[in-house]
Amino acid sequence: METVVSGIRSTGNLHLGNYFGAIRNFVKMQHEHRCFFFIADYHSLTTHPTPGDLHRNVRQVLIEYLAAGIDPNAATLYIQSDVPEVTELYLLLNMNAYKGELERCTSFKEKIRKQPDNVNAGLLTYPVLMAADIIIHKASKVPVGKDQEQHLEMARTFANRFNRLYKTDYFPPPYAFNFDMELVKVPGLDGATKMGKSESEGNAIFLSDDPKAIKKKVMRATTDSGPERPGEEMSQPIENLFNLMRVVSSEDTLNHFLDAFNKATIRYGDLKKQLTEDMISFTKPLRERILELDADNQYLAKVARMGAEKARESAAKTVREVREIIGFKTF
Repeated sequence: METVVSGIRSTGNLHLGNYFGAIRNFVKMQHEHRCFFFIADYHSLTTHPTPGDLHRNVRQVLIEYLAAGIDPNAATLYIQSDVPEVTELYLLLNMNAYKGELERCTSFKEKIRKQPDNVNAGLLTYPVLMAADIIIHKASKVPVGKDQEQHLEMARTFANRFNRLYKTDYFPPPYAFNFDMELVKVPGLDGATKMGKSESEGNAIFLSDDPKAIKKKVMRATTDSGPERPGEEMSQPIENLFNLMRVVSSEDTLNHFLDAFNKATIRYGDLKKQLTEDMISFTKPLRERILELDADNQYLAKVARMGAEKARESAAKTVREVREIIGFKTF
């Protein structure tokens, strides 16, 4: 049984892109592998959230992980900051991470472009913390998107470098996890090819969105003037709407609107109304479970406590053995 590790930043609500991109696969793999799923609240500190926002966001992500089907009895679901061993391994790995290789990281270059007034050390060493999150459980597989492939490559670099420096094969080099289920790329409502909370406002449908919010977002989705003649090629915003319909609507519904587009008789208002109804129906059970969990602080505390205990047992063993390999001895 392979060990799998994956995390998500505690920066607010999960959306349909998260759900179809990974979470539904997590639900399946948690019964087939030794899985660690964590909420990366340390990582979120690079953007300096307020204490209230930090806690609220962690709580919301925990709720939505559970609502989406993560079973805390089958997998280890925990909050990153509840496992202090992560920061010790992070420090130890930092001693063998070099400024030049960190500065060449694509995500670091992108971050300093977007936030030039907040180029903190955490941004620079972000890949080292990611590596610590992964190899602290000696994970061999990591579910990642395209935007995280370089960070995973760096995690392999740090694991292999540790092994080479200390003449050991202690850390297995982690590789990308190939899902059995096809990954669905969920597009945004603003015409962008990706749904994400870091994109423009109104781009994403969140798992917790109520019907009113969903309707407002879908009805405002970007469109064009419509096809002027049968067989006309779709623009990106219209293709996005049809791809969203492929995710939440029936095949008959999808084919009905595709046929109308191909005949140049489509009314985008009708398409949006139908997509709104189907979005609301699809997210209803998730939203109901979110509301149920939101009202049960005792259960959330139990889940967080149980996850921390399980994660710390694994992490403490790794850090203890790493300290021995490096040469730290107790007098």
